[in-house]
Amino acid sequence: MAISYKEAGVDLDVYEDSMSRLPALIQRTQTSRVMPLMGGFAGLFRLNEEGKTYRDPVLVSGTDGVGTKLKVAMLVGRYDTVGRDLVAMCVNDCICLGAEPLFFLDYLAMAKDDPELTEALVKGVSDGCVDAEASLIGGETAIMPDLYAPGDFDMAGFCVGVVERDQLIDGSGIHEGDLLIGVESSGFHSNGFSLIRKAVFEVGGLNVDDSVPEFGRTVGEELLTPTRIYARLVNSLMKDDSLRPQISGIAHITGGGLADNTGRIVPNGMQAQIQRESWKPLPVFGWLQRLAEIDREEMFRVFNMGIGLVLVVRPQVFDTVLAAVQDNGFKGHRIGQIAPGKDAAVYLD
Repeated sequence: MAISYKEAGVDLDVYEDSMSRLPALIQRTQTSRVMPLMGGFAGLFRLNEEGKTYRDPVLVSGTDGVGTKLKVAMLVGRYDTVGRDLVAMCVNDCICLGAEPLFFLDYLAMAKDDPELTEALVKGVSDGCVDAEASLIGGETAIMPDLYAPGDFDMAGFCVGVVERDQLIDGSGIHEGDLLIGVESSGFHSNGFSLIRKAVFEVGGLNVDDSVPEFGRTVGEELLTPTRIYARLVNSLMKDDSLRPQISGIAHITGGGLADNTGRIVPNGMQAQIQRESWKPLPVFGWLQRLAEIDREEMFRVFNMGIGLVLVVRPQVFDTVLAAVQDNGFKGHRIGQIAPGKDAAVYLD
């Protein structure tokens, strides 16, 4: 008896429907540096163009996912924000080296093709790419009914950026006396959601539709707050010839919290001294801590606690960089300094 791909769990007609919804979402992200290619098997991106050339370019790459924040999206039934999270997690890593994001690719895997779901996810990716000024030049959608449970899906993203070799920011120039500027996050971003889901849904007994009066919205809406993308901020700093040499390090605050992530860029013999009383964490962190009686140190070890990006700068440009943070729509705080020390990063309180 003859069988078909559809009977094996993959409907090519539905797949074609999904793919037909994506070209406009992809096209809106693309710049003149994306080279047209009919029916190609890969994407083409031109590094140099008229008015934009590089002397000694270094390509910077990053890949990441959204983790179990996807489970919250599934519970809520809203999928237009996690694609933005995906872009943010990848792009925010690349800009820590001073790189300008160039292009982005995404990978989506699911049990059964769902055109509406695919469109919503890629819409979020497209929105994130527009914000990051990165071109979405390709992707993959894999339908694997025997690998994923019905209704489940996963996403991964890949970003490539560029920076001049002599403008690379890798932390090696961090000196004693440098100051730390903490740029505020929007909330949990995309880390710690295994703990968040256990605290909120198991320990707290809440549902995604429950209202949280102190936030003025539901649990699901609060948890799905998109990760902030800091690319425009870093790009603006890198374009300023007077400021760029005075920025010695950039850290994206993800899993591991402020100390672990800031410590990753601090040279041996130096120490990032972080003052936890120098900013007020967003209310959502206190809400979660009270809900499940999570220890304060565990909170700082797992979550960003309201700081999504750290800029390490020379003291003489502190005020100027802080003003640039605000000019780009973010709030910043002086959260510490660099001093001699054995441990790469410590909390002073």
